[in-house]
Amino acid sequence: MMKRVKLIVSYDGTNYCGWQIQPNGITVEEVLNQHLSELLGEPIRVTGASRTDAGVHAMGNVAVFDTSARMPAEKISYALNTRLPQDIRIQESAQVSPDFHPRFCRTVKTYEYRILNRRFPDPCQRLYSLFAYYPLDVEKMREAASYLVGEHDFKSLSTYKAEVDNTVRTIYSLDLIKEGDLIRMRICGNGFLYNMVRIIAGTLLRVGSGYYEPSYMKEILAAKNRQAAGETAPPQGLTLLHIQYPDGEDQPVT
Repeated sequence: MMKRVKLIVSYDGTNYCGWQIQPNGITVEEVLNQHLSELLGEPIRVTGASRTDAGVHAMGNVAVFDTSARMPAEKISYALNTRLPQDIRIQESAQVSPDFHPRFCRTVKTYEYRILNRRFPDPCQRLYSLFAYYPLDVEKMREAASYLVGEHDFKSLSTYKAEVDNTVRTIYSLDLIKEGDLIRMRICGNGFLYNMVRIIAGTLLRVGSGYYEPSYMKEILAAKNRQAAGETAPPQGLTLLHIQYPDGEDQPVT
């Protein structure tokens, strides 16, 4: 009997060409497919909720797959973790409704972008943060970030993709948390356009350095032009923290 299994997947994206299978390098999806197929003795193809880019990390991406294997869904996480490379780990596995699709349900996604703001780089944080040696005014960055909360057209703050015709998204919260020389930009929304979080981070860096005034963020949104915003911040500072399904479609079934 076929069943659908949900995985919560965490990974260090440093050594991967992102989530989605592609011809130019190894991906997280490819590794999961390979090891699940070997474990369960049948061809497995996972479907991920967020197709993170090369170098981006995750603590709580969500994926599903269908299997006829008799192994209980909750045991798959333990068995799979003994096979996976150390930079990928399953945090939970559970059987879900056969019509649950991780991308086609209403979601709340939370990302964090980390900026290391100090005189010299820290080698131990180079894979998980962007290094900025110049002073950053976090209060101005917070002021600029406040203009992005709510429902807006984020066309200026995303990389164009022909298949995306609706660039309106809702940001529920956007906080900048300073802990010593580390600045955490934590953003929560109903979905994000291609490169949107990294472009927001790059634009806030320009505000923090004094290149933009905080109020210029309103003009960026109004322009609906990618050229109006700052650069796309590098991928290593970005981590997908978790994905929530407020309507409960992802809840385990017995």
